[in-house]
Amino acid sequence: MTDKELLAAAAQAREKSWCRYSHFAVGAALLTEDGTLYSGCNIENAAYPLCTCAERTAIVKAVSEGHRRISAIAIVGGAEGTAATEVCPPCGSCRQLLAEFADGALRVILTDGSYTLDDLLPHRFSL
Repeated sequence: MTDKELLAAAAQAREKSWCRYSHFAVGAALLTEDGTLYSGCNIENAAYPLCTCAERTAIVKAVSEGHRRISAIAIVGGAEGTAATEVCPPCGSCRQLLAEFADGALRVILTDGSYTLDDLLPHRFSL
């Protein structure tokens, strides 16, 4: 799957976002090591600590289906009701969760280009 196709899958997932508080819709699409595609959107809650990022939604879906290695993830975001044109890198929690299921070479594809997990989280916590 190309970066462009992965970004398109993330944009499609973004359309399902539940963001009635921030009005900032995010979608993510990831590829597992065997090429299986999983997507997710952000899901907000009136109790903000219960909110779930799009990246974490996609990761949880993949892991709950038995996948343990992620090879790429694309993330798109922007104001609800607009095109996903804002650069939307993963938050720190999502970066650390990605590190649990990928090495530093993981491709993180954003609307302004492709990065590695090492670029975004150079000193991640690991056991």
